[in-house]
Amino acid sequence: MAEGRSRPGRHLRPARGHVMNRRVMRETPPPAFPPADGRRMRAGGRNRRAAVIVAAVIAVPLLAYALPATILAGETPRGTRVAGIDIGGLSAADARARLERELGKRGARSLTLTAAGETARLAPAKLGLAFDVPATVEAAMDGAAAPAGIFRSLFGSPRDLQPQIRVDERVLADGLGKFAKAVDTKPRQGGIRYRGVEPQAILPKPGRALDREAAARAVREAFAGNRPSIALTTQVVRPSVTAAEVRRVATTVARSAVAAPLTLANGAKKAPLSPTQIAAGLRFVANGQGELRPAFDADDVLTGLEKQLIDAEQRPRDASFTITKGRPRVIPARPGRGIDAKALSTTVSDALASGRRSVDAPLAETQPRVTTAEAKKLGIKEKVSSFTTQHPCCAPRVTNIHRIADIVDGYVVQPGETFSLNGIVGKRDKARGFVEAPMILNNRFVNDVGGGVSQFATTMFNAVFFGGFQDVQHRAHQYYISRYPAGRESTVSYPQPDFRWRNDSPYGVLVKTSYTGTSITVDFWSTKRYEIESQSSPRYDTKSFPTLTESGSECIPMEGVEGFAIDVWRIFKQDGKVVRKQRFHTVYDPEPRLTCK
Repeated sequence: MAEGRSRPGRHLRPARGHVMNRRVMRETPPPAFPPADGRRMRAGGRNRRAAVIVAAVIAVPLLAYALPATILAGETPRGTRVAGIDIGGLSAADARARLERELGKRGARSLTLTAAGETARLAPAKLGLAFDVPATVEAAMDGAAAPAGIFRSLFGSPRDLQPQIRVDERVLADGLGKFAKAVDTKPRQGGIRYRGVEPQAILPKPGRALDREAAARAVREAFAGNRPSIALTTQVVRPSVTAAEVRRVATTVARSAVAAPLTLANGAKKAPLSPTQIAAGLRFVANGQGELRPAFDADDVLTGLEKQLIDAEQRPRDASFTITKGRPRVIPARPGRGIDAKALSTTVSDALASGRRSVDAPLAETQPRVTTAEAKKLGIKEKVSSFTTQHPCCAPRVTNIHRIADIVDGYVVQPGETFSLNGIVGKRDKARGFVEAPMILNNRFVNDVGGGVSQFATTMFNAVFFGGFQDVQHRAHQYYISRYPAGRESTVSYPQPDFRWRNDSPYGVLVKTSYTGTSITVDFWSTKRYEIESQSSPRYDTKSFPTLTESGSECIPMEGVEGFAIDVWRIFKQDGKVVRKQRFHTVYDPEPRLTCK
């Protein structure tokens, strides 16, 4: 082998003390993998670059958000409007100031409510409505610092808000309730009324009512939405009975109820309720099941029935008064046997519904209306009014005047009670001492039992007038009658027209009557409240009377009197000062001059 060559597969090893030449070292093959330290250095550089990139990716958006967020902090997002009022870009304080100014103007404008043709203009405060500016600004600022809010602020993205409002629900309900009084109409329930003894159907009619829940909602929304005109809805209110039911009752029960008298019995004693009395006290009321049922009011006939069915010594006796030496004195009361008024109403109603024509009167131990102790507390101590009318002597009508005076004499009208002349006296008939005498019927004088008692009604009306008590029902005569004060008189018939007045004082009123052959007097005893004066206008709108001639056995001549109108004032005084005036307007028809042949 030549010197300097090596055998394949063998490495040259330098001799000890020799240095290997450079050529040989360059030809030595490199190692298969780099050293571990080099790998670590290159990997560290790549990681640092990646971290920088990630940080930049995160930081740039944060800076893009943080910078405008810092600049726009405390501002409402641009483009924000409240009911058309621009508050975008304003601070919370400035936004409040602007809204208070602008919404304050709107909050003072009246709202116009309409429903069913009715209109009302109401200030929002009358409906309990007000704008809540702090809450509105808070709602506008809500989310302003969020990215979406920053985006709106940067680019002016529009946002429309409704103002927040405060509502006092009680005041709103009260305000709508007052408006509802003009809007609501009660349904006409329908029923039966009698013309004489002929039943007439009163057909039902629906009503309407403001839909208050919907109205409250509509008002709140309209106020918040700056809509000053608000159309409100109503609901139909149905009657409790149908027209078919009213027609059915009118042709059946209502007609049979007055077809004949109804007899009330107490042993051998009998007392009839005439068809006229039944018709006067009978009503038909809904029973809650869509039906009309008869309901009889027995109050107007109670006194008359007790006198016919119960002996005087058995009946309760009210504490009464007698006038001794010009002063009232109490006569003690006593309990007794009487008719149970409530039970009588039920008994008569049930009988009429079933078709029965005879029933037993329900009796009970009855206390007097006025006890002795109560009578002493009534304040009946002095005469407060008195009136007398004159009449010719000895005519049949005088008998009737005296009879009705006897029935009413001594009656005590309680505080708050309404006195009904027909209710106290009842029907005038021969069995109770009344006789035939002339009265006005269908524009003519006719003879009828009880004729002439209107003179007593007129006398009592004037006692009421000068006593200062409340007139409830009176009707002047059709023709003027010269023995009565013009415009200050009253007719009466049975069952209508009635004469009624109310004791509107806190004291009782004792009615005392007296008469002579040519006069009738009514005195009221109580505690005096007023001095009463009467003033009358001149007669006006006078109309001449016609002259007529008629024939027939029942014809009664008429003298002929002009018709006219007149006004009468009742003047109330206390301590010499006028405290009130009341006007009575009366129109008299001309009474024809009628000659009978």
